[in-house]
Amino acid sequence: MANDAPVNSARGARLPPVRGKYWWVRWAVLAVAVVVLAVEATLVWDQLAKAWLDLLSANLWWVLAAVVAAMASMHSFAQIQRTLLRSAGVTVRQWRSEAVFYAGNALSTTLPGGPVLSATFVYRQQRQWGASPVVASWQLVMSGALQVVGLALLGLGGAFMLGAKDNPFSLLFTLGGFVALLLLAQAVATRPELIDGIGVKVLRWVNSARGKPVDTGLRKWRETLTQLESVSLSRRALGEAFGWSLFNWIADVACLAFAAYATGGHPSLAGLTVAYAAARAVGSIPLMPGGLLVVEAVLVPGLVSSGMALPAAISAMLIYRLVSWIFISAIGWVVFFFMFRTEGALDPEAVVDELAAREMADLDTRRAPQDPADTALQGPLPPHDPAPESAADPEPGGDAHR
Repeated sequence: MANDAPVNSARGARLPPVRGKYWWVRWAVLAVAVVVLAVEATLVWDQLAKAWLDLLSANLWWVLAAVVAAMASMHSFAQIQRTLLRSAGVTVRQWRSEAVFYAGNALSTTLPGGPVLSATFVYRQQRQWGASPVVASWQLVMSGALQVVGLALLGLGGAFMLGAKDNPFSLLFTLGGFVALLLLAQAVATRPELIDGIGVKVLRWVNSARGKPVDTGLRKWRETLTQLESVSLSRRALGEAFGWSLFNWIADVACLAFAAYATGGHPSLAGLTVAYAAARAVGSIPLMPGGLLVVEAVLVPGLVSSGMALPAAISAMLIYRLVSWIFISAIGWVVFFFMFRTEGALDPEAVVDELAAREMADLDTRRAPQDPADTALQGPLPPHDPAPESAADPEPGGDAHR
């Protein structure tokens, strides 16, 4: 217990967090977004009234289709996790994986600091399923990378489709880019050492520009590569995981399209895809939970540019957000309170302590002194000398105090 006292006292005496140099940027961006939305609402108040009427008269069948598409998108998240964990030898049941992602999505999109809590929650659940710390961390990193690549390809595909009428070869370049990126991701996943030199050069350039030591961040970069090397990901498993990642975005785009159809709008598919990709990219910036205000400010102009009237675009945005954010988050909170609220899975410090303990154990193992007897040159042992024993044992009948 005495050894734990300094750690506990250090935690109790933890200093309050120091605000960064640019702490005001987040609030400035939020203030600008609020002002812009307020001005837009004032200028188009009559259009908002029409949008409300369109929302009340929306086609319920299309709304139901949007709900199904949103749930299909959540299903793909679970499939990505199961595919990656299965490649590492960890088997997870489908219902369990989907329950974790519904709950994790609710944490991520409705709470301040939600992405950190969600990652902590998913990590702890994977550890309970039998994944090692390295495998659990690797799954989070790999699934995030696949999501980023999928969204980028979706946005590029929509952009090239917009110019396909004038240049049909743009679609061929898009398909070629898809294949090239997929092969590159598979090569990096199987042989991470291929990008070690590139990463080291980039870190040196960044550190030089920031005036920091050249080896800053190098250890973390090598740890990430070690995580990638610890799991053998076949080309088939990577293709399956990437397919589910791309399907996740396609299903979410379908949810937005169904929401537009529910209001009577007929946007172009390419314009809808570009508007969705832009809104999702901006919404990933952790300014507000769920990208509140930011997603709406980007999505409505994008829908208008895709061919929808402003009232219909506002109604479509409201239906999409109600289904893909509010409805899905509500399901996630129900799942969390019925399945996970007593498991204590939301403590980021516990995860940090576990990773730190594992790192210290590895460091102690590398620094442990070797027994000299294990490495010394050993020859034949000298003969046994009975003289000390005979001197120590007096003869029977002799005077021991002589």
